[in-house]
Amino acid sequence: MTGGGGVVASAGDGDRRRSAAEPGFWQRVVGQLGTALIVVDPAGRILAVNPAAERLLDRAAPAMLGEDAHDLLHRDADGRRISREQCTLLRAVAERAETREEGRVCLRGDGRLITTYWSASPLTDDGVFSGMAVLITDAAGDRSARRERAAYTRALEDLTERLTLVAEITDVLGQTLETDEALARLGRLLVPRLADWAAVDLRVGSGQVHRVAVTGPLGRDAAQEDWQEHLPEAGEEARSPLVQVLNGGDPVLQREADMAAPVASALATVHGGFLRTTGAKSAVTVPLGFGRQVTGALTLVRTDPAHPFDTDDLTVVSDIGRRVGLVIDNARRFGRQRAVAEAMQRNLLAPLPQPGRLRLAARYQPAPAGSQVGGDWYDAFQRKDGTLALVIGDVVGHDLTAAAGMAQLHGILRSLAWDHTGPPGAVVDRLDDAMPAITTVPMATLVLALLEGDPHTGPWTLRWTSAGHPPPLLLTRDGQAQYLEAGQGLLLGAPPGTGGSRPSAAQSLPPGSTLLLYTDGLIEIPGSDLDTGLARLRRHALALAHEPLDTLCDQLPARMPPGSTDDVALLALRLPSS
Repeated sequence: MTGGGGVVASAGDGDRRRSAAEPGFWQRVVGQLGTALIVVDPAGRILAVNPAAERLLDRAAPAMLGEDAHDLLHRDADGRRISREQCTLLRAVAERAETREEGRVCLRGDGRLITTYWSASPLTDDGVFSGMAVLITDAAGDRSARRERAAYTRALEDLTERLTLVAEITDVLGQTLETDEALARLGRLLVPRLADWAAVDLRVGSGQVHRVAVTGPLGRDAAQEDWQEHLPEAGEEARSPLVQVLNGGDPVLQREADMAAPVASALATVHGGFLRTTGAKSAVTVPLGFGRQVTGALTLVRTDPAHPFDTDDLTVVSDIGRRVGLVIDNARRFGRQRAVAEAMQRNLLAPLPQPGRLRLAARYQPAPAGSQVGGDWYDAFQRKDGTLALVIGDVVGHDLTAAAGMAQLHGILRSLAWDHTGPPGAVVDRLDDAMPAITTVPMATLVLALLEGDPHTGPWTLRWTSAGHPPPLLLTRDGQAQYLEAGQGLLLGAPPGTGGSRPSAAQSLPPGSTLLLYTDGLIEIPGSDLDTGLARLRRHALALAHEPLDTLCDQLPARMPPGSTDDVALLALRLPSS
């Protein structure tokens, strides 16, 4: 006896086909089947049952064999018999068609009613219809299993979402070394994915606390920021979660009832007011950092009473707090280092001379937020013979070492150029020879230009050399712009023997012209090539060529597109018109 679809065997596996054909094989399979199975004949009488069906229906097999399946088992929800015309199984037998039904009520042998799912398939013997095979499942048990599977799936999804959030926070916050930007990104990541509100309090100075970031459903809430207060003395406000956490205590999970506890200090009062204002039904407060390295506290709020924070959430938020604390600590350290480097760099940039009718202007622009101070510098001084020397340079590196190296090159180059009468290339050759012996600079680029001519009347000739630096830009009164690309040599610090004497170039400068020396931070934007940057600089410089020199120096960097991660030095010279 086979199902309507036949038996599928594996071609080429004769041993297994012979085993399947042995007497009793399929009976053993049916006997071990975990799902209840009954077989009915064309009249709906029970021909066979398996042990799983005996257990489900609480009836012994001999008591069921030969009985009408409908009369024996089928009932309505109240346990009453129903008409045969309403029986889906009898209809399936009559139509000899595959059928399934959900919610069929069966009467067990112990008198208990059970709701089942069942499916029936016609059976044939040599093409002759001989009955139906009916699989029966306890709907209540199946629903329970489905609920368990759904709960397990939800738990896995929730865990995956939490782990993904932690990884994303780690990645996003690691991309900035600016505290305010890090906190802004943190708020956008936490609200609304994990909380309805988020607040960050940072320790500042000796026991002072600032509430520096509050994020809600509509983004940053500036009205709740910029609050500050001193921490209470040690031992006070033990019941205040914020004070507890800021003093190095464990993370705190608060239910709605916990938030009604009285407070004594202004710090706890403001925090309690924040919870009431946001309509908090549950909250977690965790340290930023860990151990003695607590830099502040993170508080998250949920306003839905049906979805409060739990201990799993507290664990996740605590992990986030440790990571955020590390980012803030690094940002503070970086900020202090950057401030020192920037101050040192500015102080080492000497005042510009204003010889005769020549006009000089310069600007130094630190790297944008999130980047480091570099080794860009400019210089201008009169040599012993009255010639004006112009220098623009860039030391490789982005830290205090680069800034210190800039200062070393600055002083050495001045000394070498002060009374040297040879071409500028020879001066830079001497600097290159001396650099490894008396500086810590591994590599650098620069342009050294010497302006010859009377500072009042001219005529003027520019002699220059470039050690791997972007070319100077010459703007003339008639609207022409020319990059001075001659005089190019290797950068400072290139391996010995890779080049001969450095080249020098010379060009007459017309009255009223403007010469621009700059570092690559002005022209190099990530995602844009160097030629595009040079063309952009030429266009904007020409548009400003007739402006006062200070205006040109102010507006030219502002007109260049954002995105540069380097600092910028700019030195401009303007000759008198006549």
